[in-house]
Amino acid sequence: MLLSALLTSVGINLGLCLIYFTLYSILRKQPSNADVYAPRLVAEGKLEQRNNFNLERLLPSTSWVNQSWHPSEEHLLARAGLDGVVFMRIIIFSLRVVAFAAVVGLCVLLPLNYMGSQIVIDFSDFTNISLESFSISNVNDGSKKLWVHFGAVYAFTAFVSYLLFIEYRYISLKRLAYYYSSEPEPDQFTVLVRGILKSSTESLSESVEKFFSEYYPSLYLSHYMVHHTTNIQKLISDAEKLSRKIALLKSTRDTSQRFGRVGCFGFFGPKVDLVEYYEKKLEDLEDNIKTQQSLLSGKEVAAAFVSFKTRLGAAIALNIQQGENPTEWLTERAPEPRDIYWPFFSASFISRWIGNVVVVVACAFLTILFFIPVIIVQSLTHLEQLETWFPFLKGVLNIAFVSQVITGYLPSLILKMFLQLVPPVMIMLSSIQGYVAHSQIVKSACNKMLWFTIWNIFFANALSGSVLYRLNIFLEPKEIPNILALAVPGQATFFITYVVTNGWTNTSSELFRLMPLISSYMSKLFFVETDEQFEVPELPYASEIPRLLLFGVLGITYFFLSPLILPFLLVYYCLAYIIWRHQLLNVYSPKFETGGTFWPIVHNSTIFALILMHMIAVGIFGLKKLPLASSLTIPLPIITLLFNNYCRKRFLPVFKGYPAECMIKKDRSDLNNPARATEFHEKLITAYKDPALKPVQFSGRTNGHNAPLLGSEA
Repeated sequence: MLLSALLTSVGINLGLCLIYFTLYSILRKQPSNADVYAPRLVAEGKLEQRNNFNLERLLPSTSWVNQSWHPSEEHLLARAGLDGVVFMRIIIFSLRVVAFAAVVGLCVLLPLNYMGSQIVIDFSDFTNISLESFSISNVNDGSKKLWVHFGAVYAFTAFVSYLLFIEYRYISLKRLAYYYSSEPEPDQFTVLVRGILKSSTESLSESVEKFFSEYYPSLYLSHYMVHHTTNIQKLISDAEKLSRKIALLKSTRDTSQRFGRVGCFGFFGPKVDLVEYYEKKLEDLEDNIKTQQSLLSGKEVAAAFVSFKTRLGAAIALNIQQGENPTEWLTERAPEPRDIYWPFFSASFISRWIGNVVVVVACAFLTILFFIPVIIVQSLTHLEQLETWFPFLKGVLNIAFVSQVITGYLPSLILKMFLQLVPPVMIMLSSIQGYVAHSQIVKSACNKMLWFTIWNIFFANALSGSVLYRLNIFLEPKEIPNILALAVPGQATFFITYVVTNGWTNTSSELFRLMPLISSYMSKLFFVETDEQFEVPELPYASEIPRLLLFGVLGITYFFLSPLILPFLLVYYCLAYIIWRHQLLNVYSPKFETGGTFWPIVHNSTIFALILMHMIAVGIFGLKKLPLASSLTIPLPIITLLFNNYCRKRFLPVFKGYPAECMIKKDRSDLNNPARATEFHEKLITAYKDPALKPVQFSGRTNGHNAPLLGSEA
């Protein structure tokens, strides 16, 4: 790619970013847009509405930057939870890594690359210089300057490893401190029990009570059985939709809209009062829900939430095999009540197993299918190949600006558009794997999305061309460093434009929130506003964490190959730091809390990136006829893996569960306030009650039809 094509891409995306910032700074001041740009503050009643018109509302400003910059980490912890803090620590960690790499890369490595003579450079036409002249490819074979690159690889590995250790320790201590400062929560005292042993003389509920009363007489508190409630959940969903429809009809000033036909598609049948018709239908739905709830007695799933009097009691039950048969009385950590994903409690073992097989096949198919946009993208980066395929475009492609847009901007834009479709698919696939918590689904989708992007964005683009047709080479591990060394440096320019398009512009568009803005305007244009509360969105961890980590992989990998990518990554992480702090404080509300367990994903991804860099370094020094440097690089991945093993043993156990020391201290602190402990135990008995079994009341009836139907088992 030529420098002019890169400048064209940067100019287009920089212009889009400025447009987004300008429009956001104006639109956010309009009172009618409060539910778009500050939905969390609106829901919490913390937003001051100023309806008086003034000129300042029509002028762009940067006051939101200061508001996002100043809040401390403690304030962010109170607002976004530990998961929100860890998300920001990912950005801070990446920013530090890229900043160090930029100093070394731009001040030391880039000048050495540019002063090489391996690639012929025409200094008279600077804008048409190939960007490869700024990469290690321009350093002469066998040059002693390559030893500077060798030393930079060692120094960078040491620095990144040091940062990883510091961050892992910091976040693990934060996790323990967060646990100590937390109030008693139901999930701390509860385990989920599956594979309950059935008895011909006892119900499942009686079997659970008998088992835990016998073997945990001083620790067992209560249990709550899981029921088949899929049909009831659907009825409740229908009732909620009908209730909203009634509220909408009642709020309209046009009384003619209250009358309509209720036959097929609303075109047949007599005209009726829709409010009365829907209210009667809603009452019938409530009666149906009540009937279905009453019929659930005995329709229990072989799963139960078992609660204990202490945290230590729950930990003992969680970590010890309960029955002689290891397939029975299986225990796992109970999620928070708000975090439970109820549909898959009713799924059998075989259906969960089939679901996992389907997910594996679907992920493989999606990965293969994604090669189509990758091939399109790579054809656009090579105009000579595009001219061969489509000769009639030759005249258009010879226009300088058109060729610059096609090679510099269009490929990364196409890849970005296709990639937007992947996160919802990954969440959907994770939801059918049998997870019982929304956080588990999000973490699973996050892992799937991360490795999907690393393979389909990094490897598929880097190894495009003839290498893809020589996959048999990968059967010989010794050839992998040479393959990577040949393929990866040549795609540096494409990834620079990808960072600009999918990094700068995408992050700026997150601030602008175009789709929620359009949705808000459409709803206000075609529907009457009601007093009903709107739902505050949750942060899209499954798409944003993989994006941050993919750019981290690019920064680490291209640190010594093509340092020109580093300033663009630095700008991206600076934008991400300000914008995501703002969004966490004003837009998104946490729907669950994992206690910072996303960080091990970050650690593993960074270790992978370091080893990938080492493999490429081994190959590149060999190709550059510096075999000694290639041989001396081989110990680096071994040292990195040993470091990773140490970190896993030192810090990872804290992210899998809390130590007994912490739980005992918390249990002892509860003993100092027995009244509060007794009150909490009373609430714990019904904390895990299925929402589908709770009394519902959407209509205005007050005749006792909505009394609780299914008592809690204890």
